[in-house]
Amino acid sequence: MVARSRSRFAAAASRAVHAVLAALLGIACFGAHAQNNDTLTFAVIADALTRPADEAPVRQMLDAIGRDRDIAFIVYDGNVKGSAEACRDSVYQSRRDLLDASRAPLVLLLGQHDWADCGLAHTGAYDPVERLDFVRQLFFPDANSLGQEPLTLSRESDVARFRPFREIVRWQAQGVALIGLNAPGPNNHYLTAGGRNGEFEDRAVATTFWLEHAAESARRSGMRALVIVLQGDPDFARYERRDRFAWLRFSRSTQLRDGFLELKRSLVKAAETFRGPVIVIHRTETPDANGFHIDQPLRNDKGLIVTNLTRVALALKKPQSQWLEVSSGAGWRPPFRLRVRDTRDVRDIRDARGPNDARRRDFGEPQFEAPVPYVPNAMNYPAPSSTPAAPLRHDLPDALPPAPSLVQPASGVPPILTAPQALPPILPVPSSPASSVQPGGAANPNGRAQ
Repeated sequence: MVARSRSRFAAAASRAVHAVLAALLGIACFGAHAQNNDTLTFAVIADALTRPADEAPVRQMLDAIGRDRDIAFIVYDGNVKGSAEACRDSVYQSRRDLLDASRAPLVLLLGQHDWADCGLAHTGAYDPVERLDFVRQLFFPDANSLGQEPLTLSRESDVARFRPFREIVRWQAQGVALIGLNAPGPNNHYLTAGGRNGEFEDRAVATTFWLEHAAESARRSGMRALVIVLQGDPDFARYERRDRFAWLRFSRSTQLRDGFLELKRSLVKAAETFRGPVIVIHRTETPDANGFHIDQPLRNDKGLIVTNLTRVALALKKPQSQWLEVSSGAGWRPPFRLRVRDTRDVRDIRDARGPNDARRRDFGEPQFEAPVPYVPNAMNYPAPSSTPAAPLRHDLPDALPPAPSLVQPASGVPPILTAPQALPPILPVPSSPASSVQPGGAANPNGRAQ
């Protein structure tokens, strides 16, 4: 009897071991299959939640993005509440529940109205620093992003000396390193009151550290591009050169001190360190007919344009139903393509496609170029693989965590669009008309269901 029980126990244990091995092999095979796909597509939304009436359309937009299987994740670029809304706990909790219900992983970055404006009378006269701490605890309790299938992010709070900064993150996907910052408009929460501007100064140091070491890590790991996302407009046209003796001048200046000064200097250094294409995405109040505009406005201390850094200023006309779609592929020239999408453009086509159908992107030919001036030789940046490596730095802390990789299902690579050398490393792409799903689920020649 005992021998028979032992035999049954051994058989059950053997089946369990085989099941575990099969699961592990399935994961390994899925990971190897996903690594063959070198195309990354993600969505950027911003300023979508300004009042309670916005919650329903934003929920529909998130659902539409989640139905597009090509989109790997969503970056919410600041402001989960409006400028006129009070900074009450219940408002944040409602918005957190809404964003966390997203089908696609959602990386939230903080904006001006999320905490910096909370000291105003019409928002409740809260302490902005206290609100910032509350938002950190509510939205960023662990390393995961929001969403039903969250990503695992590297947060700056993993570094011992920067424990409070949970909202500053980085991650990587398909050879692209991404960095999310807390840099709100209009002037990065720089206060003009006397005494130490503690919150601003501490965050400026944390941002500089994160940008510098993230760029170094991306260069060492052979990333092909670096994407940096923040909410505030850094006003790149205003760049102050370093002046060693500025403190000797006691004349009173009427110009407000640039709260983004340290950030812009860090971006210059990050671009010099990484050497490949660097993309900076932020919100802007300047309207644009296309919903965004592209240029290369950053200059270094010598007054020279940083040619491998490109700015994308986001100005969506309908933030509650529109998002910026960013796509990048290895071997693409230019390596990034942009277009504005709308909730009405997305249809649930999963039932119309077979489970083994390759997904293809339908970008079409570009019909317009960047509406703002750009540098003619913007594409002449050195590729990371062909550039001699810079001397290794020895001041990188051992506690700095590596950026987690995103495993993405395989999809077909869109046709490579050869762009003129005069174009910057981002190519705007017009939106294609929505395709509805008809009975029978027949596919049209461009890969979308009809």
